[in-house]
Amino acid sequence: MEQPHQLEHLWTFWFDNPSAKSKHATWGSSMRAIYTFSTVEQFWSLYNNVHHPSKLAVGADFHCFKYKIEPKWEDPVCANGGKWSVTFHRGKSDRCWLYTLLALIGEQFQYGDEICGAVVNVRGRQEKIALWTKNATNETAQISIGKHWKELLGHKETIGFIFHEDAKRERGAKNRYTV
Repeated sequence: MEQPHQLEHLWTFWFDNPSAKSKHATWGSSMRAIYTFSTVEQFWSLYNNVHHPSKLAVGADFHCFKYKIEPKWEDPVCANGGKWSVTFHRGKSDRCWLYTLLALIGEQFQYGDEICGAVVNVRGRQEKIALWTKNATNETAQISIGKHWKELLGHKETIGFIFHEDAKRERGAKNRYTV
């Protein structure tokens, strides 16, 4: 019997169910860890049996983060970080979500230790994939990650990086870096 192909890190899929969200509930209170995986085979068995972004309900957030990192600004690992974001028309992010996941679990980034995880947000008219990182002020790492991610996705338009600290202070925070 063949040995499973171990990943460098363990990863956890998280799901924030739109039907469980309440206007009065604390943000993230409906978010649940779904499954933690450590091998290529486990990843594919999960990926092949979960809905892709185009099939998720409006309002859903689906995350893949390194084990023991919660996909929240408040997580100590994420607190000083930020995120690169790419927006797609509704139903058009499936391929890029897969490419993002494969780049994460396959350790395709030069500054991979800077990466926390990724999320796809499904909204009425669009889907957004964001790549979360640990240290927003490490400009060299952030630019490297952003350029490489954009290249992996084959994305032609400019993408931006927002510090979590800025996003917490003001809605519609401005990009600090762009590639």
